[in-house]
Amino acid sequence: MAPRKIIIDTDPGQDDAVAILLALASPEEIEVLGITAVAGNVPLELTAKNARIVCELAGHTHIPVYAGCDRPLNRPLVTAEHVHGKTGLDGPVLPDPEMPLADGHAVDFIIDTLRAHEPGTVTLCPLGPLTNIASAFQKAPDIVDRVREIVLMGGAYFEVGNITPAAEFNIYVDPEAADIVFKSGAHIVVMPLDVTHDALVTPHRNDAFRALDSKVGHAVAEMTDFFERFDKEKYGSEGAPLHDPCVTAYLIRPELFSGRHINVEIETQSELTLGMTVADWWRVTDRAPNAMFMGDVDAQGFFDLLTERLARL
Repeated sequence: MAPRKIIIDTDPGQDDAVAILLALASPEEIEVLGITAVAGNVPLELTAKNARIVCELAGHTHIPVYAGCDRPLNRPLVTAEHVHGKTGLDGPVLPDPEMPLADGHAVDFIIDTLRAHEPGTVTLCPLGPLTNIASAFQKAPDIVDRVREIVLMGGAYFEVGNITPAAEFNIYVDPEAADIVFKSGAHIVVMPLDVTHDALVTPHRNDAFRALDSKVGHAVAEMTDFFERFDKEKYGSEGAPLHDPCVTAYLIRPELFSGRHINVEIETQSELTLGMTVADWWRVTDRAPNAMFMGDVDAQGFFDLLTERLARL
């Protein structure tokens, strides 16, 4: 079977970096057409820089990286340096990238790529706020029907919020963009906190990354060492959730995940629950299903896959 063609839309972020590395290490299953950066965990200047740092770490400098939207559609930018550090990739000491940004805007790259490929052959993989994707859909509505699938990390139901009591960070940063995407009619697969909070980097699992004894293995271990300090203190867990690599892992081994095809609506009005993903998990409304909302992951299988693939880089 030919590898799945994808665009990774991202705001790196240590967990975004691991998601990108997993994709680049899996050419049999995944062909990365390009990476589009968006403002989120840190401002756009840093996310665009970090995406290139990760490509160089993996030795994949041929992957084009495009800078996208530097703020949400209708709101001031909210960032997460308190989690990811001032660079977004705090932890390892990595050199500044030598590869340049690709010419052009990320939104135009998304539009042009979907138009250039056969309908139903390109998957969008958003790992951050959905600003770039929504902007592309608004600018070129014809591309929505050309998307094979959108596999995204965002939202929560049983785990509620991680940036407010009700909202997960990626959706909260740009709820209007998320609303556009979820109402677009595209086929959507969601990796919410309900799944990612089961994918914890325990000391044993992080030791396995370090034991790879490679530049990538040490960098990932140092990223997760830094990243987990916040979540371990916040949740009292034995490790931090690796959110974004769940998207990439699903493309490689979908059988690791289970969920329900349900209706998901985005709250855009309430000050109390802004950015909440209102997931009709129990199907108590008559609203039409619009997303496969994942609820469980084989965590050990996920980390076995991640460790095995990172060893390739």
